Amino acid sequence: MIERIGASVGREVTLTGWVYNKRSSGKVRFLILRDGTGIIQCVFLKNQVPETAFDLADSVTQESSVEATGLVREEKRAPGGFELTATDLKLIQLAEPYPITPKEHGTEFLMEHRHLWLRSARQHAVLRIRSEVIKAMRDYLDDNGFVLADTPILTPAAGEGTTTLFPVDYYGEQVYLAQTGQLYNEAIAASVRKTYCFGPTFRAEKSKTRRHLMEFWMLEPEVAFLDLAGDMALAEDLVVCTVRRVLEKRRAELATLERDASRLAAVKTPFPRITYHEAIELLQDRGKDISPGDDFGGDEETMLGEAFDRPVMIHHYPAAIKAFYMKRDPKNPALALCFDMIASEGYGEIVGGSQREDDLTETEKRIEEYKLPPQAYEWYLDLRRFGSFPHSGFGLGLERTVAWICGLKHIRETIPFPRMLEKVYP
Repeated sequence: MIERIGASVGREVTLTGWVYNKRSSGKVRFLILRDGTGIIQCVFLKNQVPETAFDLADSVTQESSVEATGLVREEKRAPGGFELTATDLKLIQLAEPYPITPKEHGTEFLMEHRHLWLRSARQHAVLRIRSEVIKAMRDYLDDNGFVLADTPILTPAAGEGTTTLFPVDYYGEQVYLAQTGQLYNEAIAASVRKTYCFGPTFRAEKSKTRRHLMEFWMLEPEVAFLDLAGDMALAEDLVVCTVRRVLEKRRAELATLERDASRLAAVKTPFPRITYHEAIELLQDRGKDISPGDDFGGDEETMLGEAFDRPVMIHHYPAAIKAFYMKRDPKNPALALCFDMIASEGYGEIVGGSQREDDLTETEKRIEEYKLPPQAYEWYLDLRRFGSFPHSGFGLGLERTVAWICGLKHIRETIPFPRMLEKVYP
């Protein structure tokens, strides 16, 4: 593989991949080869390679798949710092004229050709960083005693409100695509104490903002006998460790994206912690027309995130604007024991969590208050009937987190095939 080519300096190797670019100069042909792990320049000297190989290096089209053989040598001026002095070139498949060229293309065109756009250096870097973020988070949880458990995609009830559900016909019964795995995680936590699920979630939000997808991936830990303070500390440590891992392992990809790594280096504990009402005051001081009791939208989250050099934790929101399962503050029942983590640099909410209501009577009251169908939550109420316990958890939105770490302007670049309002192709 090209990413390990440095170990083969002075040796002849054979590489398979795709033609990324090419140029010629007199009796020399330069072919840039990519193999999915990196790129390398292959140099073809006339009269030093078979005539068929030299002609092929001249005529081969962009994105054609080829097999290149040659001697590896260091060359600091070449892409990647190494070069292949070619001895042969074989064609695997000659690509048709490639629709994505070095010229500027509009976003609509690139999204219609998303299946090809993924091959670009920028999208390749995002994919590698996304993979690293996933691995870092799973390693963190696995190493800290969490048990991975898969939760259903098809569910009979809402987890985050009934207005953003995707209905599905299930043999004549209406069910929904999961908004969250949290409710099921609560049951699993009673078995293994510390659990998490990681998978796709769906929200039918009619939104076209740069932060919204209809289908996105969410990491959701749930821990028995954990309070709000512990929940916030867990989310903070997870995010810090994930950012540190990307800085350690994916510097080259961050450079490709022209990401200012110093902004990520500032992401260290402790994160600022402010109450909802302190956040309201901050927004008002900065000229925002907002009143206590109002929820935060994209503009408010942007302003809050830009006020700090690292994520900020906002806690104790009004219970009236939060989900039914959040425990009320015993000192002030008008407030929920919950928090949101707002990313720095104006990237909005990346984590939302809470201590869960563990009292049976209070949970029944919330279900009635939120006008939810009681029969669909009987199993959930059983968790409060049989050995109820204090517990907390959170959901981390993968795509928003990747957008923030990569410094991307729009969430659509954070997932290989984004699903947005009026966008399901390819």
